[in-house]
Amino acid sequence: MSLRTAAYGLFRTALRTQVVQVARVSSKPAKHNVTAGEQAIAMTALFVAILVPSGWILAHLEDYKKRE
Repeated sequence: MSLRTAAYGLFRTALRTQVVQVARVSSKPAKHNVTAGEQAIAMTALFVAILVPSGWILAHLEDYKKRE
């Protein structure tokens, strides 16, 4: 088999259209509506959980560099 035939076979296989099954997902209405206040509390908690430790490390970066 020549190199050109092998390369053609690889490209043909790679470029062939793939059939993908569609997921049968159905959604239902929410059982409990989340209010704007609850959303604000949740977003604040997430931001605090992520940003406070990062800010602490960045604020004390020079202290960490000085330690032996």
